[in-house]
Amino acid sequence: MALALICGQGRLPRILADAQDQRPLVCVLAGFEPDGLAADLIFHLETLGSVLADLKARGITQVCLCGAMRRPPIDPARLDAATAPLVPRLQQALTSGDDGALRIVIQLFEEAGFEIVAAHRLVPDLLPGPGVLTLKTYAPQTTNDARLGERTVAAMGARDVGQACVVRANTVIAREDAAGTDAMLARLARDRASGSGDFFTSPISSASDMFGGLLGDASDWLSGSTTATEGGILFKAPKPAQDRRADLPAIGFSTPDAVAAAGLDGIVVEANGVLVLDRAKTVARCDELGLFLWVREKGL
Repeated sequence: MALALICGQGRLPRILADAQDQRPLVCVLAGFEPDGLAADLIFHLETLGSVLADLKARGITQVCLCGAMRRPPIDPARLDAATAPLVPRLQQALTSGDDGALRIVIQLFEEAGFEIVAAHRLVPDLLPGPGVLTLKTYAPQTTNDARLGERTVAAMGARDVGQACVVRANTVIAREDAAGTDAMLARLARDRASGSGDFFTSPISSASDMFGGLLGDASDWLSGSTTATEGGILFKAPKPAQDRRADLPAIGFSTPDAVAAAGLDGIVVEANGVLVLDRAKTVARCDELGLFLWVREKGL
């Protein structure tokens, strides 16, 4: 096996590289350098065709897409001859949702003869099975909040618009957008710190939830209290038809602090569907902050 990591930002690429017996080839999309991992190859999207040829020449047979990436615009001045034929599909990827874009990128690598390997295949411990991992467990109300979170994320995912939401007192108070989970939690934390009350007072959230009916049963997000400012859960799960070889949702060591700052009680993730990075440290930090981490079976 000759493995290459096609890397974006965050801890995941370093975790994967450190777990391998033989160091993989580390290929980094320019501008999205991973944490603590030096690149063997830095490339631009406009040279992807040449990168594919280079990987073949190096004897690479397997590729793992890992880390967070945004969508860089295509600069015609950077295009090389090997990439020019791929431009229509790259443009399609850049204008698709996250899952649609990844499917196109995966197809390009597979057509070039590479096997796509999921991160959790390289490090199985990244995907925990069901159970409560922390000292603290969840309250009975959390079961209902988690069910609402599952329905909400499934509806969002069906439209390729996110993998996380925040539920408080049987009310969806925030949904992940293109800015990601950290940004969603940071907005909640700012509202809480400023004393502005529930997230429904945020202009960003209010504008989003005007269209909440498009993302699920309107009765779900309109029901319940809209005045509570403490408690609730961060819920994360994969999209319903997601290709699980790439872009599985993840939490890590920084997530508990963000959850606590937002005034939430804990984290609920789908069993065998959400990566838990630095598991021991993440669980320990939850324990320090008095949070629970429930790895929940889908449909429970």
